[in-house]
Amino acid sequence: MCEGARGEGRSLGAPVSLAVGCGGGHLVAFQRMDGAGIGGSELAPAKAYTAVALGRETAELAPLTAPGEELYGLPLRFACLPGGVPLRDADAVIGGVGVSGGSPEQDVACARIAASLWEDLRL
Repeated sequence: MCEGARGEGRSLGAPVSLAVGCGGGHLVAFQRMDGAGIGGSELAPAKAYTAVALGRETAELAPLTAPGEELYGLPLRFACLPGGVPLRDADAVIGGVGVSGGSPEQDVACARIAASLWEDLRL
C-alpha cells in the first residue's frame, strides 16, 4: 500500500508522506518520500486516524465542521483535509490511509491508490 501511494506520488510529481492505521486508529506503517514536507509526518497519520474514527473520506469533512453543522467543534486531533480514506471489510472500518504532501487532489489520488491495493489484497 505504501509503495503504491509512493508510486502514484512520483507519477503526479508530488513528494508525499503516507500513513496506514489499524481499526483502532494506531499507526502501523509510515513512509515519507524524499523531498516531502515536514508537515506530512503529522498530517498523514492524522488523516488516517480521522478516516478510521469517522468512517469517511476526510475530503468530505471540511464543510461539516462549519458552525451549526454535524461536526462543528470536532477536536483538533481530527484532520478534515483531503487525503484520508477508510479501509473496510464489508461494512466494518478496519483501518485507514492518510496521505499528505501534494495538492488536495494529489493526496486523495495517492490515498485511493493505497486503499484500492487493500481491496485487492482482501479478494
